[in-house]
Amino acid sequence: MRKIIFLVFAVTAVSVKAQKLASGGPLKPAQANMDIRHYKIVLDVNPDSASYRGYTEIDLTLSKAYPLLEFDLDGAFAISKINVNGKPKPFIHANGLIRIYADLNFPTRAETEFQAGNTKVRIEYGGKPHIAARPPWDGGIQWSKDSLGRWWIAQSCQEDGGDLFFPCKDHPSDEPNEGADMIITVPKGMVVAGPGILQKTTTKGKKSTYHWKTNYTISNYCIVFNAGYYAVEKRTYTSVDGNKIPMEYYVLDYNKHRAAYHLDLLERSTKMLEKYFGEYPWAKEKIGIVETPHLGMEHQTMNAYGNQYKYTKVGSVDFDWLMHHEFGHEWWANKVSNKDWADMWIQEGICSFGDHLFTEDFGGREAYLRRFRQTAVATQNKLPIVQGDVVDSRQAYHSDIYGKGALFMHTLRYVLGDDVFFPALRSFATDPRYTYDNVVVTSDVLNHFNGASGKNLTPLFKLFIYSTDKLGISIKQVVGNSYSVKLDNLDMTIPVEVQTSSGVKKLMLSGKPVTVQSETMPIVDADGYYLKKVSYE
Repeated sequence: MRKIIFLVFAVTAVSVKAQKLASGGPLKPAQANMDIRHYKIVLDVNPDSASYRGYTEIDLTLSKAYPLLEFDLDGAFAISKINVNGKPKPFIHANGLIRIYADLNFPTRAETEFQAGNTKVRIEYGGKPHIAARPPWDGGIQWSKDSLGRWWIAQSCQEDGGDLFFPCKDHPSDEPNEGADMIITVPKGMVVAGPGILQKTTTKGKKSTYHWKTNYTISNYCIVFNAGYYAVEKRTYTSVDGNKIPMEYYVLDYNKHRAAYHLDLLERSTKMLEKYFGEYPWAKEKIGIVETPHLGMEHQTMNAYGNQYKYTKVGSVDFDWLMHHEFGHEWWANKVSNKDWADMWIQEGICSFGDHLFTEDFGGREAYLRRFRQTAVATQNKLPIVQGDVVDSRQAYHSDIYGKGALFMHTLRYVLGDDVFFPALRSFATDPRYTYDNVVVTSDVLNHFNGASGKNLTPLFKLFIYSTDKLGISIKQVVGNSYSVKLDNLDMTIPVEVQTSSGVKKLMLSGKPVTVQSETMPIVDADGYYLKKVSYE
């Protein structure tokens, strides 16, 4: 028997402030060779010692033979053993990267490669997970206590990646096509909430184990659990397509009296979002939310909620903006997922547009327009919404992917008109080419709306998505009451409302001046359909 050498490099955890983790970025060659099929995460969680211990099994397919497998895992964890297809393999774990070798002792190339095809990797590990400094924006674990002094545990990792908690290919382009299993053990009395469907619960001694399973594709940052002293409020929701879907709220037991009304608000949001984006995407599993000590996050089929029941009025109805926004990500982020974080505006901007649509549906048209005018004022325009083709999560994330992204959809709606825009938006969210197993980039959005409208919208995307320019509009007094109006920096014709002394006219403007008559200086785009700068001569 040949002696197998195991290389283990221990990396100690660094402070929260010093640690700047990120997800995505350029794919490493070894990871580009892997297609992740399934994750199975088995963890024994000990809040008293602030530690985990367990293993993750990763099913994947290798496109070609390769001498190396690479996974991401935070250095806070120590790895004790790695098996590939049932055989122990040498590895190095350093700088958040696990490098697994076919066998360092075999000299010939054929013997030192993992072969193409199906591969199963089991990684055993343990340690104290990274503690979130400012959850959910800074990822990590929260070892919190509820108001009765009992443990209340939450995970979040959108910017930092799932490798904060389990070994994975930490890139948005590769979601596990066959879903994930989470088997989580906690102190007896605690309840674990997770993605998909609860398979079973077992209690042995002073510990309880919860097995959650999703068969859908799921992004790494949604493969998380939350645990607390939860009660479960349940009902059945009938979708826009007539399917019966379990709706569940994992609520702290002393807030159980709030749960039924809170689900009323969630049901209202679900119906409104289905109206524009199609049936709730995870109809075969559940609509789920869980109460968390942080504000909230779009964790697939189990959205985190921590807004503490702070409702506002939109029209005559109560509205929880945070719950609605995070739940909107079930369509935009979880069903329609970015191939790269560079295109993060697709999930954040279109989801935020859905927030504004709630305002229109329940607060009226003027409230909707007023909200977008406020959004335009708040837009910083320091960075383009899309900064490149390959960008990691920290570089991609800035406030304009929300507001300016939503404002762009508002602009697109105005340019195309509701009869074209809304069917195109719904068809994008329901087209198999863009959903579930498939991931998208900005050019997919452009090409889809080009096809639906019969227009070339490239100049509009270049201006508002790929640059920090605003739409330039010039108004020049020609003579007397005659004014010319034209676009300065957009090579296409778009509708613009111009208010004159005789009323509001919708003009088709381009770089070619259009003359209007007015006894007063014309006002362009008073309702705020465009992010613009207007110059007067």
